[in-house]
Parts: sequence; C-alpha cells; structure tokens
Amino acid sequence: MSPLVLGVGACLAGWIALYALLCYTNGSCGYEWNCRLVTLFHGILAICITAYIGYIDGPWPFSYPGTKNTNLQISAMVLSLGYFIFDMGWCVYFQTEGLVMLAHHTMSILGMLLTLWLGESGIEACAVIFGSEITNPLLQTRWFLKHSGRYNSFLGDLVDVLFVLLFVIMRVFVGGAMLYCELISPRPKFFIKCGGVAMYVLSWIFVADIARFAYHKSSVKYQRWKSRRVQADVNGQEIKRD
Repeated sequence: MSPLVLGVGACLAGWIALYALLCYTNGSCGYEWNCRLVTLFHGILAICITAYIGYIDGPWPFSYPGTKNTNLQISAMVLSLGYFIFDMGWCVYFQTEGLVMLAHHTMSILGMLLTLWLGESGIEACAVIFGSEITNPLLQTRWFLKHSGRYNSFLGDLVDVLFVLLFVIMRVFVGGAMLYCELISPRPKFFIKCGGVAMYVLSWIFVADIARFAYHKSSVKYQRWKSRRVQADVNGQEIKRD
C-alpha cells in the first residue's frame, strides 16, 4: 500500500481519535461543540505549518507555482486531507452544513488528492490551505461565543468585523493575486489551474453570503440604536413635563 495512503489513513484515524477523546471527556457540551474544537485545533495547526512553508521553507507560491512537492508540503497536505475527510463525513452524517460548505470540502479533498497524485503544485495547495484556514479560529470563536451566550457583546462584534475583513482580504485580493500567478505561469497543469478557478469562484459565493450577513446584522443594530434614541427622547420629554 502506498505510503501516502497509509499517511492519510493514519491522520484520519488521529482526527477521529481526538474527536472521540473530546466526546468522552467533554460529552456534556455536545457533538458539534467537540467537532468544532477539532476544527479549531486543525485550523491553528494548519496555519502554523503552511505559514512556515510559505514564508520560511519556500518556495514563494506567487513566484514558483507548479514546482515539485517537498516532504513538508506533502506532510501538510496529508494532515489536512485526513482532517477534511473526517469533517466531511461528520457534516454529512449530522447534516449540519449546506451545499456550499460541502462543495468547499469536496473541492479541497479533490484538490489535495490531485496535487499529491501529480507530485507537484504542493506550494499552491499549501497557500490555499493557509488562506482558507486563516479565518477559521475567528469563525469557531464566533460559534463558541454564540452558543455560550456571549455573542451579543463588543467581543462578538469585534470577532465578526475581523472575520469579514480577513476573509475578504485573503480570499478575494490575495487569492485573486495567487490565481493570476497560477494562470499566467506555464508550469502548473491545466487541471490545477481549473481547480484554482473553481476555488476562487467558491470564495466569491462565500463573500456574497458574508455580505448578506453583514448587511442584516448592521440593519438590526441600526434599528436597535434608533429605538434606543427614540426611547431616550421620550424619557427626556417625560422628565421635563414632570
């Protein structure tokens, strides 16, 4: 059996074991709470590894797309591939995510499988993992705040603002620049370029969803602020009459 298959299987087993351990020791919080703890752990770990690959180990993904995979790049992809297979199975079983998120997981899995099979473009795959996971801690923090009753606070607003800004910067602007470098370079395979285009289109779908969320939240907060102003004016007029 291929060492890559064994590696992915071992990582998948590791993520399942971590989830099972959390459910055993932290069962009162529920299945999704513990799954999101696994997601948070993977996000932080993936960010650290892929940041080291991109900024220190190299090569620079904007300048050298389509290069041969290094051992560290392969390790990062195998680790994340095991996680995405675990999370995909969990989401399908518990039916917690919509079609867009399932499409994101499917494309991520296929992209890493293709990159590992070709033996090249690992640096782009790691850059995509970094760009995708950089907002993950904020997303999970938002969920934990919401389900612990602390979301409607300054901290909740700060997390939302940081998440939206970071998501747009990384997925639209940095991701767009990365896709441009990918498309104009003669090295990456055609299927890799198609995958990059598909992931970028999916990012815009996420951005549209985030824009609707931001508009709705801003409208609700404005209406609350307006109601408080009206109530304050009414109270002030009553005090003057008294």
